[in-house]
Amino acid sequence: MNGNDSGPRRLSARRFVLLATTIAGLGGAALFMAPHGALRSGAIGTPAQAQDLSARAQQLPQKPVGFADIVEKVKPAVISVRVKMERPGNSNLNDNEEDIPFPPGSPFERFFRRFGMPNIPNGPQVITGQGSGFFITADGYAVTNNHVVQNAESVRVTTDDGKNFDAKVIGTDPRTDLALIKVDGHDFPFVKLADTTPRVGDWVLAVGNPFGLGGTVTAGIVSARGRDIGAGPYDDFIQIDAPVNKGNSGGPTFDVDGNVIGVNTAIYSPSGGSVGIAFAIPAATVKNVVAQLRDKGSVTRGWIGVQIQPVTPEIADSMGLKRAAGALVAEPQPDSPAMKAGIKSGDVITSVNGTSVRDARQLARRIGTMSPGTTVTLGLIHDGHPRTVTLTLGTLPNEKQAANEPEQHQDQSADIDVPKLGFTLAPASKVSGANASGVVVTGIADGGVAADHGLEVGDVILDVGGKPVATPADVNKGVAEARKEGKHTVLFRVKSGEGTKFVALPLGNA
Repeated sequence: MNGNDSGPRRLSARRFVLLATTIAGLGGAALFMAPHGALRSGAIGTPAQAQDLSARAQQLPQKPVGFADIVEKVKPAVISVRVKMERPGNSNLNDNEEDIPFPPGSPFERFFRRFGMPNIPNGPQVITGQGSGFFITADGYAVTNNHVVQNAESVRVTTDDGKNFDAKVIGTDPRTDLALIKVDGHDFPFVKLADTTPRVGDWVLAVGNPFGLGGTVTAGIVSARGRDIGAGPYDDFIQIDAPVNKGNSGGPTFDVDGNVIGVNTAIYSPSGGSVGIAFAIPAATVKNVVAQLRDKGSVTRGWIGVQIQPVTPEIADSMGLKRAAGALVAEPQPDSPAMKAGIKSGDVITSVNGTSVRDARQLARRIGTMSPGTTVTLGLIHDGHPRTVTLTLGTLPNEKQAANEPEQHQDQSADIDVPKLGFTLAPASKVSGANASGVVVTGIADGGVAADHGLEVGDVILDVGGKPVATPADVNKGVAEARKEGKHTVLFRVKSGEGTKFVALPLGNA
């Protein structure tokens, strides 16, 4: 089946073989072990024990014996979404290449390359795709995935009772893969986005249009929360084991109260079909995004203007931190709210408005849910000491501005070898095309410490141990000082073509 979306994105990865035994109890049924000797006597136990077991059984939470009542309530609000789009010919496609509906280099383009997409023949053509969605208002607003309707020339939805309607795309958000569409009409059945976060182990129902079979219901549980599958900077997926297949994209996952806890958007699948691992965008994210799409057709996010990275155990050790937590500021961007607030490279952001930050990704998600113009208080570790700063969020730029590093021509006469760390260095001022500050890596030893930790020829070392460096001697001095202080690693701040980052190199015998 051709299409803009043949269903949830399939993650091509290693096959996992899992052996499991499941015992499911519905309707509050309980299994009790009889006391020793009870089977011979035909009794469960003493009257007091029997009464205690009965009381305990009555206290167990009652769950539905089946899901028919819930399905009858929510299924009319779920729709099938079909799209048409014209695709120009592409003579570069071959039998092994994948058709990917996202801009080259985007997070979802990289994600889709791990999913396996249908091959598209060469030559101009009209292709069709299908997915799922659900009404959230009686006047026809519905939610689906961005990758279902992206670039669609026309969108048509089919309701549970078989009626067809043309739909208009109100707005999309590629960063979260959500879209809001609108059908003209009124009195449509609709469902509510959940106000609470589901627990791992809670029952869930997925309803959608797998393989074009509209109105399909599957059941399972919440398998995990907070999953990061590498789709984008705001990954926070709910993992479910309710079977989800091609065509389920954009469809809802319900709790046993009939509220939508997530929007199905991706599956893990070595084979192309469901293997019991699916991912849904949480309702809290959907609420925030949909509200903005309905109000203005696009999504704006808060921005503090820092390049951040995780605090690894090695980095924590080199900085003298008690634990590896928070988001390490590699570099504040010029004229950003962070720079204006005095945040500097090497600061570790540990909290937002008094709530701790676990890692760099959690910081990005938390700031991204806030509106530009919001005032926030950030907790920092600055030069080894706690500090708080207050700033006003800016607006996240639409496109990430990549630094274009000039080609660096090495002046081998300036190289100074640092064999124990596995690289050769030269002052940046002596290397053609390099910046005036820092020390340039002019050579990397295969299998050395620097190579193992991702340093490359052309990288510019800006700081060592928190101090600026201008010569290879400064680098050696920084390493020696770290050893003298009893540290097991030394922290380098390095600038490359991908931006600025911190790298913790183990000292060993360096």
